Amino acid sequence: MKPNFNLQPEFLEDDIVKLIPLQRNHFDKLYKVASDPLIWELHPIKNRYKKEIFIPFFDAAVNSESAFLISHKDTNEVMGTTRLYDYNFEKSSIAIGFTFTGRKFWGGCYNSAIKKLLIDYVFQYVDSILFHVGSENIRSQKAVLKLGALKINEINFPHNGTDIRHFEYELKKK
Repeated sequence: MKPNFNLQPEFLEDDIVKLIPLQRNHFDKLYKVASDPLIWELHPIKNRYKKEIFIPFFDAAVNSESAFLISHKDTNEVMGTTRLYDYNFEKSSIAIGFTFTGRKFWGGCYNSAIKKLLIDYVFQYVDSILFHVGSENIRSQKAVLKLGALKINEINFPHNGTDIRHFEYELKKK
């Protein structure tokens, strides 16, 4: 494993998308995307489109110092956000998640482009990537399987005093 793993590089980009470190001044543009209730209908936190629910999500992302604003490479339009988390040096693993994009960017090449940028980057430093997907989020489960990840566990994450069932998927470095 290489030293000096930066969980929030200055930017990652390809021909389709750019990932740049999430900053507080991104709130208004990102919330404009996140305020669509249909984005959250399959997510465990279904009311995250409400500003008072989105603010703690956004604050946690910025404070993590491992979250990214996703923007369209050609237009600079804000598409959503994603984050690295649960880095474990000993297990040589990290998780990718807390990802959402606007409906305009569902399907097609966008999700795979976003994940490929992160996967290619983190596989320089770790041997395993984990994804935690809500048990009802069929759309994201299918997307993770398309990446080649395998379901390895079912776990509960606490949120506001309630356990939320998630499926854990793993993608191993080849």
